[in-house]
Amino acid sequence: MDDDLGSMSREQLVDEVIRLRQGIREHWDNTGLDLVCGGHSGIWDLLPERSDSVPAVPAWPAFIRARLRYRKSLDEQRLDGPRRDELTLR
Repeated sequence: MDDDLGSMSREQLVDEVIRLRQGIREHWDNTGLDLVCGGHSGIWDLLPERSDSVPAVPAWPAFIRARLRYRKSLDEQRLDGPRRDELTLR
């Protein structure tokens, strides 16, 4: 899967790391939540910057609305995607 990395120069690898980190930061900034989502556990730990602040816990109604928006977006983006009955949180 990652065979392409072996043929990249150091400069290309650095550019790829920067691109991937930027993608993680943009996702983090666009979620509107500072808490780690069940589906993204550990993704923020891939970045070098750390936050010492304690995340604010959203009120239940705001949390549920955000999760419903997320689930609706899955239907919009992956209408033909596979479905399953069980929910696995890691």
